[in-house]
Amino acid sequence: MTEIKFKLGKKPYVFHKETLKFDNYVKPELAAPPLIYGHQNLISTDGWGMLGNDTVGDCVIADLGHRHMLWTAEGSTMTPFSAANSIADYSAITGYNPDDPNSDQGTEFIDALKYNQKTGMLDAAGVRHVIGPYVSIDQTNKTELQTACSLFSNVDLGINFPDSAMDQFNAGKPWTVVKGASIEGGHGIPIVAYDQTYVYVITWGQLQAMDYNFLKTYADEAWLPFNLEFFKNGLSPEGFDDTTLATDYTDLTGQVIPTPSPSPSPGPSPNPSPGPSPDPSACCKAVAKAQKDVEVLLPLLEKSSGRYIKRAYTSALNIQKDLNS
Repeated sequence: MTEIKFKLGKKPYVFHKETLKFDNYVKPELAAPPLIYGHQNLISTDGWGMLGNDTVGDCVIADLGHRHMLWTAEGSTMTPFSAANSIADYSAITGYNPDDPNSDQGTEFIDALKYNQKTGMLDAAGVRHVIGPYVSIDQTNKTELQTACSLFSNVDLGINFPDSAMDQFNAGKPWTVVKGASIEGGHGIPIVAYDQTYVYVITWGQLQAMDYNFLKTYADEAWLPFNLEFFKNGLSPEGFDDTTLATDYTDLTGQVIPTPSPSPSPGPSPNPSPGPSPDPSACCKAVAKAQKDVEVLLPLLEKSSGRYIKRAYTSALNIQKDLNS
C-alpha cells in the first residue's frame, strides 16, 4: 500500500478575549445529549471531496465547506463545494498566492470563522454560505462536545496532528494515541458524528474515527457556529423546532437567531373603494408577535452585559423603532 502524505494547515490556537464560551450560556436543565448521533451517511463516501487539502494547507477552509455540505444535505439537498473555490477563499483569508508556494502558511480558525460570518464560504456554484455568531467549546469536555454536536449538527475541531495519525489514516484505522509520536502541524476538521467510543470527523474527503483519548490528547480548540441550513420545514433532523432552537440560541449568544423571512402568502385583491383606516387589532399577526417579543427582550438585554449582548440590545431597539413606525 502506498502511503500518502496529505496537507494540514491549521495555525496554533490563539486566545481572543472577546470569544463567547459555550458553557457560559448552557442552561442547567438542558437534556443530556443522545448516546449516538450523526447524519454523515446523507453524503456518500466519495461525495465529500478534499476541497484542495490534498495540494495546499487549506484544511480549515475544507472543514467549513464540509460542514455547509452536511447542513444543506440535512436541510434539503446537499450543496457541493469545490477545490477551486475553497482555495480561492483560502487566498482571500490568508493571502495565499498559488504562484508562491511559500505563501501557503495555513489559517487561524478565528480568521476563517470571521470570514465565514461576514463574507461566507463559496460553494461550487459560486453562492456564498454565511454563519451567525460562534462560540468556543471546551474540547476536553465530552458532554459539552456531544451536546453542541447533537443540537447544531456538527462542531469545528482543531488538533495538533501527530505523525502516527497519518499512518493510521492510510491504513484505514481509527486515530488513537501512539507513544512517541511527533507533532507534524495543526489540522482543522469537522466533527459530524459520535458514539461512546469514537467521534467521527471528515478529513481528506473521508470519514475518520478518533477515540476520546486521542481527542483529549491532541485537540487544542473547538467551535460551534450557528446556522439554520440544516432545518427542514421548521424542524432539525432530530425534531427540534426552530422556535425552541431560537430560544436556546438566544440563551447561548444574547442575540436573535438569523432566520430567512418567509415568503408572504398572496392576499385578496384590494377593494377599489377607499375604506376606513385599518383597525390596529387586525394588524399582521407576525408584526404584532414581533412587537411583543421585542418588548419582552429589551428589558432582559438592557440588564445584561457583554459586547455582543449590547449589540443585540441596540438591534432590538432599532427593530422596535421600525415596528412602531
